[in-house]
Amino acid sequence: MQFNKVIGQTQLKKAFIQQINADRMPHAQLFLGASGSGSLAVARAFAQYVLCTNRQANDACGQCRACSKAGKLVHPDLHFSFPTVGSKVTSDTFLPQWRETLLSNPYMNYNQWLNAIGAENKQGNINKDECVNIIKKMSLKAFESPYKILIIWLPELLGKEGNRLLKLIEEPPENTLFILVAENQELILNTILSRCQLTKIHPLNDDEIVNGLMQQAQVSSDMAQKVAHLSNGDFGEALSLSQHQESENAELFLDWMRKCYIGKPNELVAWVEAFAKLGRERQKYFLRYALHFMREYMLLKLTGNANVRLLDKELATAQNLTKVIEFNQIETITSLLNDVTYYVERNANAKVLFLDTSIRLNKILKKKVIV
Repeated sequence: MQFNKVIGQTQLKKAFIQQINADRMPHAQLFLGASGSGSLAVARAFAQYVLCTNRQANDACGQCRACSKAGKLVHPDLHFSFPTVGSKVTSDTFLPQWRETLLSNPYMNYNQWLNAIGAENKQGNINKDECVNIIKKMSLKAFESPYKILIIWLPELLGKEGNRLLKLIEEPPENTLFILVAENQELILNTILSRCQLTKIHPLNDDEIVNGLMQQAQVSSDMAQKVAHLSNGDFGEALSLSQHQESENAELFLDWMRKCYIGKPNELVAWVEAFAKLGRERQKYFLRYALHFMREYMLLKLTGNANVRLLDKELATAQNLTKVIEFNQIETITSLLNDVTYYVERNANAKVLFLDTSIRLNKILKKKVIV
């Protein structure tokens, strides 16, 4: 991927180009950015510029043999490590899926990746076998380039296994570069953080998303403007909305809220039974959307301004809810959803958890009790 294919991040790209041309690259960097900000795309463009054998003043040439291989994710000196599922597996096991998924969507998110490898209810991680494989691969000499580069996507999923990489990251072989691409700094081992130079990748603004949609996805100007406003700086989400124009999470959440308000036991049980089958990662993304909806609803309730980041159907529902949900209830619902997210991440029984949550929501919405 060339820098000119990366949406926005103009100043950051210029700084990286200057850094590479001056041969002042840190051997370990951490690119920290929210999902859809383009941190992985930036890492790929950085790596391709390093590997390019005919660098231009402001980008990789895109034509040389190294660029051709890097663009197809098959350069022998460009390695990737990413979350996988299953025991005794490494990233190499899933390289075909990785190449296909990333080439089709450079702004893919974690949930989309797990769906691509059929993870179902399993959570991805970067395991011990992968760490051993990283050490082995990065200890070899480069094949075609002066540099060997490893991009680790979502290093926060290394957990304690990351300690196996500390010596390699701190004292790498000559001309070895590590680029860690993360979304949640708090989940990364401090021992790894201390060995990396941190670069923050900021969310994209609406104009950058509009231009990206029009140029790369051939989306009309009107649709791009609407989608950009809804995507909250996430280009991956913008792409998804431009293709589907409806959010599955939105439909699911609004249906849940209706059922919780009505409070019919058989309907709540049926909803929970179906929802529990979606898998843990899908549940976490649903809860993330639910918190997003409540945040936008609070802005609508506070200002009365309909210019919030909600689709038309969501906005209509939110406007109707202004007669039902008061400010103290918003705080209580948000707190409840945060608690549920915490328990989902810790493998709570989904049926028990969401049935209990549904009952609590019914009591909150009916104003019987604040729980």
